[in-house]
Amino acid sequence: MSDTILKDMYGVILDRKENPMEGSYTCYLFEKGLDKILKKVGEECAETIIAAKNGVSEETVGEVNDLLYHVLVMMAQLNIPLEAVLEEMEVRSQKIGNLKKFHVSDHNT
Repeated sequence: MSDTILKDMYGVILDRKENPMEGSYTCYLFEKGLDKILKKVGEECAETIIAAKNGVSEETVGEVNDLLYHVLVMMAQLNIPLEAVLEEMEVRSQKIGNLKKFHVSDHNT
């Protein structure tokens, strides 16, 4: 697997945004707009949680993939460059001792 797969996928998504292709699901999402895209992000998030809770690894992998795809579409719709997210991940990965204080509700989980 290529370590540039997210960049490649994001590039295809951006291309679909700029050059709509009939029958493309990505183009359909852009056509419907941000509300539809966000609805799909929410649905895929819930499906990922359920698959993980059920302990079905293969299903969880598929749902995570769907979630990542829809998040990338959301980012493209909002003109958020993938590089901005990757740079933030890099910054956060180098922090030490960045645990946030627990909320009262966190102690029950």
